[in-house]
Amino acid sequence: MNNENIISLFFKRRAPFVFVLLSLGYLTFNMACSPETEWKQIPNPYTITWNTQSKNASESMPLVGGDIGCNVWVENGDLLFYVQRSGSLSENGEYLKLGRFRVQINPNPFAKGNSFQQELKLQDGYIEIESESDELDNTKIKLWTDVFSPVVHVEIESAKKVDVNVAYESWRTEDKELAFGKGRFGAFGLEGYPGKVIRSKDIIAQNDDGILFYHRNPKEKLVPEVYIKLQELEEFANEINDDLEKLTFGGLLSGQGLVFDGIEDGVYQGTPYKSWKLKSESPRNRYQIRIATHIEKAEKIEDWKDGLLKTADLSVQAPEKAFKKAVNWWSDFWNRSYIYIQPDNPDQENPVWQMGRNYQLFRYQLGGNVFGKYPTKFNGGNLTYDAVLVDSAKVHDPDWRQWGGAVFTAQNQRLLYWPMLKSGDFDAILPQFELYRKGLPGAKARVKKHFGHEGAVYCEYTSVPGIAFGDGWGWQNEQNYRIRGEEIPFGDPRANAATGFNDPVEKGVMANGAIAYHWESQIEHSYMILEYHRFTGNDVSEYMPFIEQSLIFFDEHYRTRQKMRNGKELDKDGKLVIYPSTSCESYRGAENPADVLSGLKACLNGLLELDEKYLSEERKKYYREFLSSVPDFDYEEIDGLKVIKPAKSWIRESNQELPQFYPLFPFNQFQLGDEEIPFFKNAYEKADDFRKGKVQSWHQDGIQFARMGMTQEAADYNTKKLQDSPRRFPTFWGPGHDWVPDHNWGGSGMIGLQEMLMQTIGDQLVLFPAWPKAWDVDFKLHAPGNTIVECSLKEGKIVRLDITPESRRKDIITSFL
Repeated sequence: MNNENIISLFFKRRAPFVFVLLSLGYLTFNMACSPETEWKQIPNPYTITWNTQSKNASESMPLVGGDIGCNVWVENGDLLFYVQRSGSLSENGEYLKLGRFRVQINPNPFAKGNSFQQELKLQDGYIEIESESDELDNTKIKLWTDVFSPVVHVEIESAKKVDVNVAYESWRTEDKELAFGKGRFGAFGLEGYPGKVIRSKDIIAQNDDGILFYHRNPKEKLVPEVYIKLQELEEFANEINDDLEKLTFGGLLSGQGLVFDGIEDGVYQGTPYKSWKLKSESPRNRYQIRIATHIEKAEKIEDWKDGLLKTADLSVQAPEKAFKKAVNWWSDFWNRSYIYIQPDNPDQENPVWQMGRNYQLFRYQLGGNVFGKYPTKFNGGNLTYDAVLVDSAKVHDPDWRQWGGAVFTAQNQRLLYWPMLKSGDFDAILPQFELYRKGLPGAKARVKKHFGHEGAVYCEYTSVPGIAFGDGWGWQNEQNYRIRGEEIPFGDPRANAATGFNDPVEKGVMANGAIAYHWESQIEHSYMILEYHRFTGNDVSEYMPFIEQSLIFFDEHYRTRQKMRNGKELDKDGKLVIYPSTSCESYRGAENPADVLSGLKACLNGLLELDEKYLSEERKKYYREFLSSVPDFDYEEIDGLKVIKPAKSWIRESNQELPQFYPLFPFNQFQLGDEEIPFFKNAYEKADDFRKGKVQSWHQDGIQFARMGMTQEAADYNTKKLQDSPRRFPTFWGPGHDWVPDHNWGGSGMIGLQEMLMQTIGDQLVLFPAWPKAWDVDFKLHAPGNTIVECSLKEGKIVRLDITPESRRKDIITSFL
């Protein structure tokens, strides 16, 4: 009997078996478990060590902390690193780096023939670079970020006295016009804008014995002003959040014993730059170099400078204590959660072992934006590097990335944040929630202006203003999707290109062939917040307006649309008709798409489980009626096999998604043991080949395999998903559909691995629902109700199982007894 068949006996639909089997399991667990929780450190083999220098920035190593990301590498004897912070957004919505830094030591410890070692100390969250040479004996460089203050530290220690040169390098020294089309892909929302798009230059200057650098968004800018005008939302302009207005970001490079040494020109990877240099006054054994940074919506530049100098001054005080505090934070971070696969057999060539190591490495990358004001972007986060090193045809500066800018593609973003529930990173998940909370005024304004009813609607490419981004709405030029507001005759091919429908784009809907009517993501993020509350019990009052308005939209909108068609709000069965719609991006012109239906069911049930603090009984009555009007899923037979459909009907197909599996993940409408699970398996078997089996980027087959209890398939897929990338750093996957490092690649892999180990639908804690018995594993994962599960599996048997609180032990279900 396989795992799924054994586990299915335990589920609530097999109620007569539950009490006896769980009681037997409880006795077995008590006999096997250790009495105390064991605290674990990151296994030493997980530390990344390089014994040769890097060819270029593509072979960089991530250094993260707080909301800062750095790419660190040594090239031709020079230490280089990029620095980027969450929220460093230009007037055009570009996500800009703070700059590139170069450190040179003389005599050079990294000269040819000297030993070299660069190591990411994963447990402590810093990088150490060391060299041994006859001339200098031992030289060490320690790079670390202050988790609690936005400062990057570079500490040099040499057995013999050395001179040091430090440079700030910038390619943004002149105003720059972003070329129409892909030249603006880094400011994605303005890609098809018919006018000029100018990025203003940075200000860089000597400041006493340091280098001051910053970008200040000018008063006259495009975003979100042109979006507001384009969408005729001027009357709501004062309500819509403008996160780019007066925004200033930059920093101060300084160090004891360093003085200004002039300006030089250079070129790196085809991009010209200017270099502002500092040099040591005299040789020393120790140097402490600091890059203090600051981001603020400042009324005057003097206000921003005051804030920066406060940060810089604090960075000089007791750096040893700050370092220890940062190290302790990382230790606590690692103790929250872990997955160690084959811990007693660290074979670095084995993809199964790599999967466990890379889970930890990628979680480190996500941990670098715990305190960010903006979410980690799915297409590289704060760790992108020169575009030409990703694709030689993309000759752009280091700020450029595909799908770039201040918009966050929701279907990609979600995959970075779902795994944070089971990993217990409840602080890191909040920036994603904040994006939707801040965007609520704009999302409500769109509905009020264009649809004339209650609710909020978010663009799939969402942003703080909460309105549609320009390239999704459609510009009034022939190069883009269509002329907004023009009457398009029925059957006109331009209507098909825009939405996948054989009728015009209705006012208020984006004229975009991929995301018109794609509104599932606001439901999914509402459910993510409700699950966050179910896991933690934390107060979600500030997010309730977002959740309620996001759901009310579907009730109001589709009642109104159905009444416009036939005079009645509901169909003959008293159900909503969710049309026009789309099932993800793949099934266009859909009626009753499975992703939307499952999301509505999940959210409405979630709301009804909240206590009176959040919803009155009167409000719950409305949501019960709303829930009763949500249609059921649709099924059909293909070659004699019953399958769940992606929607009741649709007009055309595009993209490669499988939205018919959203009722499994993310929306938890079915679980192992349910009679519908075979219908999902059949649906996967009969799905088009081009939609399944792909490992790259956002593809999530591995998650669904685990949810269907398909152990071998889940193991094979997730091993491929999380095995080493072809790049030097193991978790710099991509570009796939997106960019490098591909964060939604890593996030979907994390979810797949978690779901193989533990599934938490309802009150049940199902362990090893899709886990090969031959894989030894230690894990610590979080579950609803402030529950922590720590477990060790060895040779197919649970040898340790600690549950906090102990009262949750009764909810454990597993076949691995």
